[in-house]
Amino acid sequence: MWDTLRNAWKVADLRKKILYTFMMLLVFRLVGVIPVPGINSEVVRKLSESYDMLGLVNMMTGGSFGQMTIMAMGITPYINASIIIQLLTIAIPALERLQKEGGEEGKEKINKITRYSTVVLAAIQAIGIIAALNNQTDPTTGLRVLKDSYNNSLGLLSIGVVMAGGTALAMWIGERITAKGIGNGISLLIFAGIINNLFTGILTAFTDVLGITPYGTTVGGFLILVVTALVVITVVTFVDLGERRIPVQYAKRVVGRKMYGGQATHIPMKVVSVGVLPLIFAYSFMAFPGTIIAMFGTSSGVYKWWNANMGQAAPLNLIVTALLIVAFTYFYASISFNPQDIAKNIQQQGGNIPGIRSGQNTIAFLKRISGRLTLFAALFLAALATLPTLLSVWQNVRIPFAASSMLIAVSVSLETVRQIEAQMVMRNYKGFL
Repeated sequence: MWDTLRNAWKVADLRKKILYTFMMLLVFRLVGVIPVPGINSEVVRKLSESYDMLGLVNMMTGGSFGQMTIMAMGITPYINASIIIQLLTIAIPALERLQKEGGEEGKEKINKITRYSTVVLAAIQAIGIIAALNNQTDPTTGLRVLKDSYNNSLGLLSIGVVMAGGTALAMWIGERITAKGIGNGISLLIFAGIINNLFTGILTAFTDVLGITPYGTTVGGFLILVVTALVVITVVTFVDLGERRIPVQYAKRVVGRKMYGGQATHIPMKVVSVGVLPLIFAYSFMAFPGTIIAMFGTSSGVYKWWNANMGQAAPLNLIVTALLIVAFTYFYASISFNPQDIAKNIQQQGGNIPGIRSGQNTIAFLKRISGRLTLFAALFLAALATLPTLLSVWQNVRIPFAASSMLIAVSVSLETVRQIEAQMVMRNYKGFL
């Protein structure tokens, strides 16, 4: 791998792309330390620890939300807007036609809709979160989230505009990386935040062992943390690379004086084709009720019951979260994989799956394979989501990563390596294998 990296560095075009990607990520992290005016960031950090949803946002932004910088919303509104537009393309026929028949122009229109939706959604989310947090006070200092000069409608609106501007800048940086750098820019921004959280968590645990910070992590706990991180990364990498290959044989066709077909190929079906979306959906669904309940006060009986029975480490919470992950995995697999279209395309191109008749038999075969893969993906994601929590409760170790973050980090790393590998293959170099 190091030989390949050295060879890649010798190629001027590839070296420029790598440097461009690195510099844009550096700009993203440097801009992420600029604070939002008018906010007591320490109050936000303390209050956000009571809300699981805000913890998810803080994880996706690499800690920027807890520090209340202009990148506090990060790229999360873009992800939400992309998911919303993707679901709307299924529900609204006009958007579906634009996506399937519009070609490059149609894709660009959908991208513009997604961009505008991202900025609007970022402003709404920022204003809503800050306004809700401002209803409470810091129990130790008595301060509110908003400073006195910004504790009005105009001040709240200006803060929402600033945070939406930060999201727009992050979205622009991601798109620039995709166009001129290496890898998918949006994914790399999320990857940078996740790696920052993981590095900070392990560094904090190490300083705990040395007695520098007072969190009380033991040597055994630190070793468990490091081993767990390595095992999770290895398992996720192995599963992410797994795929089920469906063999397809194409018949020979004579068109004019040329003969087409006659070759054998395969349809690759990833073992976990749904990616991280079921985890994000399940986490958001579970965090939303607790956030709403906490915003109405932490002294109510409803909040006390929820905190005791549906807290992050509560058994009922783990069971419900696992069931939601399974449900969302099947839901997303059903809308992202259409066996009818695949069977139709195979038949129109003169192909067939060996031993399977064309038509309904092919559709039934693809459904059966997809169902088995979806079942494995659902169980794997559910187990992956509950493992860090169970380990933290069992060994009393602070786990600085979640299942979704590790899955995103591994997927982005592998995809970036594949793109570099493709660049090297084009220049007749040996790859990472």
